[in-house]
Amino acid sequence: MFKKIFLILATLFVCQSCFAYEFKNTEFFNNFSDIYLTQYINEALTNNHDLKATNQKVEQYRQQVKMSFAQELPSLSVGANYAGFHVPQFDNFKLNDNAFILPFMASYEPDFLLKNRDKTKSMKKTYEAMQEEEKAIYISLLSDVATNYINILEYDKLIQNQSEIVKITKEELNRTQKKFNQGLIDTKTLETEKQNYEVENNKLITLKKQEEIILNNFATLIGQSPENTNNIKRGNLANFDYTKAIPDTISSDVIFSRPDVLASERNLEKAQIDVRIARKEFLPRFNITGVWAFNTIAPGTFFSWQSSLAAIFAGATMDIFKGGEKIANLRLKKAKYEELFENYRQTDLNAVKEVNTSLCIIKYDTQIDKTTLSQLNFEKNKFNSTTKKYKQGVISYPEYLTGEKNILNIKQNKINTKTQKLIDYVTLYKATGGAL
Repeated sequence: MFKKIFLILATLFVCQSCFAYEFKNTEFFNNFSDIYLTQYINEALTNNHDLKATNQKVEQYRQQVKMSFAQELPSLSVGANYAGFHVPQFDNFKLNDNAFILPFMASYEPDFLLKNRDKTKSMKKTYEAMQEEEKAIYISLLSDVATNYINILEYDKLIQNQSEIVKITKEELNRTQKKFNQGLIDTKTLETEKQNYEVENNKLITLKKQEEIILNNFATLIGQSPENTNNIKRGNLANFDYTKAIPDTISSDVIFSRPDVLASERNLEKAQIDVRIARKEFLPRFNITGVWAFNTIAPGTFFSWQSSLAAIFAGATMDIFKGGEKIANLRLKKAKYEELFENYRQTDLNAVKEVNTSLCIIKYDTQIDKTTLSQLNFEKNKFNSTTKKYKQGVISYPEYLTGEKNILNIKQNKINTKTQKLIDYVTLYKATGGAL
């Protein structure tokens, strides 16, 4: 007997544990071979407050499923009452003036039509839809962390190169100033060089501003104070790359397993159940009520049959007229079902569109990155030739500086194209629902 009870309790415990939903698909981010990115992904999963709030929201729906299931079970209540009254005496039958009444009341609604069961199923579909929305929030958070981290690496490199460009432009301005002081050039040429320097310096300031904004956002995502942005460690964009191959096509099974698609599907299933419940509202309700009250009014011991009152009621109740409320409710549920059905179809189309768009962007951004790399290699060879000519005295130092600045500008473009390609991978990860 005790073994059976233990087995039942263990089964219930396991079933309740199944409600606890968790999604931590971080394997994709390990393929970038960056220890800091993996560290920050785990920090975000642990510390992000929006994610914690979502977890609690899912827990609320889990408890609502339990509450709905409780409505299917019988209820038992007890009340303790004192009664003081005076009644006439009838021959040898005497009632006490002061009495204590202890009624036990049981009620149960037999679910012959499975209406209450359907209500629990409907609530469970809502819970399952919320689970899928939680998964979508997980994926969105991981994608945002990775994107922000890649952007930080990008701005580190852009700022480094732009600082060199500003340094070269400053050198050009100093040389122009000396020529102006010697009367070799006019004011217009000097002002042009000053404007060039200010333009390049403003680019540097803008890059620093944008990086600081991203650092603040990144710190918030991983649950840290924005005041700690100086302590955020990171790798180098030059060593940061995706080590696995990106597929050319994505299976339709992956696309239609996205959290938003599954959430839309669960909501549609719930709406279908709600229509069934609305139809059953036209049928009668069955109720069983039992009362067993012990009292000290009548002679006899307190818990004896002679001093107790027992009654049981069983019957069916049906509404005859409610002003068309149930008809309107049924039509409302049907309209809601049709609305969610159209939403489901649109969600499917959006899922296919986003995946195909991501694959398309990756294809062309990869080509652009390769073309930019070819341009950089060409510029490097050109600059090597310029360096040799400068050492041989064939060209002047300003021409050498111009060649060096040109190669730095091409490097800036290469940083942008590489960053965009890496972010495209993260976008595809998000578009596939974390199944990349």
